[in-house]
Amino acid sequence: MRKKLGTESELLAAKFLESKKYRILEKNVRCSLGEIDIVALDKGVVVFVEVRSSMAGNFGHPKESITPKKRQTLSMVAVWYLKRKGWLERSARFDVVTVVPQPSGIPKLEHCENAFERAY
Repeated sequence: MRKKLGTESELLAAKFLESKKYRILEKNVRCSLGEIDIVALDKGVVVFVEVRSSMAGNFGHPKESITPKKRQTLSMVAVWYLKRKGWLERSARFDVVTVVPQPSGIPKLEHCENAFERAY
């Protein structure tokens, strides 16, 4: 159930970002260091997007679940990705898209640009 929610949330988040004129470059970028849910371009800036969702009854906002360790992992994967592409000189940032189910059945999506700085 949790994996299905995550997959559906990532699809919704990608469509949401595309509606905001982001160009999706890749989804589920994996390496030995970890995974980034979505890599996109926003006006020439490389955007690494973490998608967070919550199930009904969970406490707290989904973005609160991004721990310092998770930020560090995302940072390392982002640097790996930029090196692999030869894009170390490009501007990059970390965004978070949260997907929260609603009683209406239509999930609420929130987009937090520049959600956190790169952690080393």
